[in-house]
Amino acid sequence: MKILSGLSLKEIEEITDELKASKFRARQIHNWIYLKSVKDIDDMTDLSVKFREELKKAACVSDVKIKVKQVSSDGTIKYLLEYPDGECVETVLMRFDNRANLTACVSSQVGCAVNCSFCATGKRGFIRNLSYKEIIEQVLTIQRDTGLKVTNVVFMGQGEPLFNLDNVLKAMEIFNENFQIGARRLTVSTSGIIPQINKLAELDMQSTLAVSLHAPNHDIRSRLMKIENKYNMDDLHRALKNYVDKTGRRITIEYLLIKDLNDTVQAAKELAHYLQDIKCNINLIPYNPTAENDYQRPSNNSVMKFKYLLEHSGKKVTVRLERGADIDAACGQLKGKVNSSYLTLNG
Repeated sequence: MKILSGLSLKEIEEITDELKASKFRARQIHNWIYLKSVKDIDDMTDLSVKFREELKKAACVSDVKIKVKQVSSDGTIKYLLEYPDGECVETVLMRFDNRANLTACVSSQVGCAVNCSFCATGKRGFIRNLSYKEIIEQVLTIQRDTGLKVTNVVFMGQGEPLFNLDNVLKAMEIFNENFQIGARRLTVSTSGIIPQINKLAELDMQSTLAVSLHAPNHDIRSRLMKIENKYNMDDLHRALKNYVDKTGRRITIEYLLIKDLNDTVQAAKELAHYLQDIKCNINLIPYNPTAENDYQRPSNNSVMKFKYLLEHSGKKVTVRLERGADIDAACGQLKGKVNSSYLTLNG
């Protein structure tokens, strides 16, 4: 049986051809899947009852299950989704300031091989890549469950997107063409995989590249991120310069602030120097605690001082508005498996 979610219009046309139906029917099905986010073929009400019965024998809308759903006090929704092979990932829907913009934070892998010391996801290790269909199914599930239209997609969930670049690029293409989400509303985050950053520079896409830097120098970054030992900050700096020079696009630098580790005045000065010749915005992220380590969140005063020092260097700096921390849906807290916190909150 075919799964309609994730199929292109051409692939849906192949199904309607087998059912001896017109290409117009394929377009109708395509719109029901991507623009109206129906849960069931019977919801496609502009198709005849007879044709719907025939279609149900050949296909279904989705084979992904919502295993757990949690709603934060700030309105953030976290889903634990189960794929047919039993593997699970988490995806998050975030709304900011009651605006119409709805951001889906999607996963690109089951688990993660990068294993940053501050992140819960990497503790599982790497399990497998997600197909592009499994990636877009995360957004479709959100839309089907909430009845809301996702306007922005960030690849900041579980996994290193650039280690699964082909599927990520295909998913981005579908988000743009089928979901009608503009390329500039798509953001790919990476821990700094230099060969793939160089590949993105050659592709000259209009989407946003976000780089998880999290440290002002090699010593601190190697403590936080093992990837620094393979792709060090000097080489990364050259790759980022190359990306900006070739695309003209501004990079987003993600910087996790951890108390007494990388939030000092000296760290801010070193970071400003490192980024002085790179066209970028800086997004500061006060650390969200996890059970996996004893890192601590810095004080608001330390965060604001760090922000001021970077702004004084001429950079645009924002402090990420925390979303979903009470349900472990904030940055670095996603795990992708059922654990005691789920059972406590949902049992």
